[in-house]
Amino acid sequence: MEYLMYEQIERYLAGKMVADEKAAFEALLQTDSRLAERLKEHRTLLNAMQQHGQRQALRTKLKAIHTQMETEQETKVIPMWNVFWKRHAQTMAVAASVSLLSVFGTLWSVQQMKAPVQQQTAHYVELRREVDKLKKAQTAIINDINSTTKPVPRPARFSGTGFALSTNGYVVTSSHVVEGADSIMIENKSGAKYKVSEVYRDQTHDLSILKIEDPAFAGFGKLPYTFKTTESDLGEMVYTLGYPREDVVFGEGSLSSKSGFEGDTTAYQVSIPLNPGNSGGPLLDDKGNLIGVISGKQAGQEGAAFAIKSAYLLQIINELPTATTLSPLALPKKNTLAGISRPQQLKKLNDFVFVVKVYN
Repeated sequence: MEYLMYEQIERYLAGKMVADEKAAFEALLQTDSRLAERLKEHRTLLNAMQQHGQRQALRTKLKAIHTQMETEQETKVIPMWNVFWKRHAQTMAVAASVSLLSVFGTLWSVQQMKAPVQQQTAHYVELRREVDKLKKAQTAIINDINSTTKPVPRPARFSGTGFALSTNGYVVTSSHVVEGADSIMIENKSGAKYKVSEVYRDQTHDLSILKIEDPAFAGFGKLPYTFKTTESDLGEMVYTLGYPREDVVFGEGSLSSKSGFEGDTTAYQVSIPLNPGNSGGPLLDDKGNLIGVISGKQAGQEGAAFAIKSAYLLQIINELPTATTLSPLALPKKNTLAGISRPQQLKKLNDFVFVVKVYN
């Protein structure tokens, strides 16, 4: 019985059954689990035997090829350079790799050493307005004067912008604006002029506090803005007033990052196109809250400017009475810019934003 079963299985797997016999056998497989199991085992055995035969045939073929190659190699004369290459190929490859790594490593190190300098000198630009024409004009005036009886006027260097901090004559600007000044004058759009002196400087945050010295100064009156104590949100509409030229200029954009140049957390990045002379100007949000002080921009990237956050300005203001013998600042407590149109806001701001003129 077992013999007949295996004979049927072999004939089925070999495809030697006629159609009627094959159909009957396959119907029997559906009902006879023992027959189905034997078929599965026999198929596995045949596959294993077939694979073993294929491996044996491949091994025999490879052996014959190897024998043929050895025979041919014995009859050939191998050149000396070929022998040398085969013996030392690995050593030469390692040496070449080490040389390449050394060259690329040196180039990378040089580039890394140059990168910080390039970033500081080429990427961040203080909005300092150095007017070379005025310096040349001053030299020309001095050289052309033949009489020593007339005093030589000192032309001012229009350095930047400042704005009022309190009603009692305190003004803030960027410290690089007044750096090296012998005397400083501020003037607003209405033509009001005041002589000021620097009373406090924070170079870390690029901020300087100025104080009006004129004894006839009676005060600014109520400031229309307040100083924001919390951080502004990404995407907020912001604007500034400044003096990139002798007339005041308005600029508007949005807060594009909550950190400044190279991730500086003390500053914002804003999408406002700014020019030299805007340094020290106020940065305000849509409601008229003062949120920062314009300080610089990224070179080669239009509309990427930076402003020191108002929180650090307030920190300096709080330290001022203890650091000096001056009177405390009376900061504004009411914002009168909220809820009015932008042109109306700018009209109220004009009297409190100044061009800073430096004499040296």
